[in-house]
Amino acid sequence: MAYEVEPPKYVRLARTLQRRIEDGTYAPGSRVPSENQLVQAFGMSRPTVVRALELLKRDGWLESRQGYGTIVRGRPEVVEQKDRRGRAALERDESQGLGRLIEVAHVPVPARIASSLGLPKRTEVLVRRFLVTEDGEAVELVSSYFPAGVVEGTELASGQPLSGSTREHIEVRKKFRFDHVIERVSARLPEAREAELLELPGGMPVLSVLVVACDASGRSLQASEVLLPADRQELEDTYRLS
Repeated sequence: MAYEVEPPKYVRLARTLQRRIEDGTYAPGSRVPSENQLVQAFGMSRPTVVRALELLKRDGWLESRQGYGTIVRGRPEVVEQKDRRGRAALERDESQGLGRLIEVAHVPVPARIASSLGLPKRTEVLVRRFLVTEDGEAVELVSSYFPAGVVEGTELASGQPLSGSTREHIEVRKKFRFDHVIERVSARLPEAREAELLELPGGMPVLSVLVVACDASGRSLQASEVLLPADRQELEDTYRLS
């Protein structure tokens, strides 16, 4: 059976705004419409609009200027359209309402996570599981795993959404510093609970992005698995040929 692949709404909106920058509708140096105006113009929710604007800022098409709003920069010299799920998983503010925290528990570390955290199989770790939604639709399931040495002295085990990201929380409470991220992308069939949360039909695979955050010494501080419905994803990259 063939599935139609369609990118998330915020990516589609970002591409529409990008085209308007390229064709001169939004000229370099001008302000883009406000979030409210974009919500009304495109009939999308505010979280979708915010994510689209953040994507364009990250890729260099837009920039924020204090007291002036969001400004068009124009075409970046080099455009790299990489949807870095790892950074989003590490820096997501759980309290901002773009989904819900569905589980906080101490569990035996899954086999696929154990080696990434440098732990023996079945070692107990803390998992925080967050379901990302867009316009009421589940779009990502993020399961973040933390070794006991990282959890101690923090609020990571709290059943309440964190204000700020897990990265910020760990860096402030533990004085650890995140240095680099390793990402591994693969495809697999979801477990029954994962399929239920993502509202997937039987037999639908998921794209798994395993994100391992390390300090400068290479020690793993956090491992997050981001699950994405495979029929709604599109991977794209732009790069120079030398």
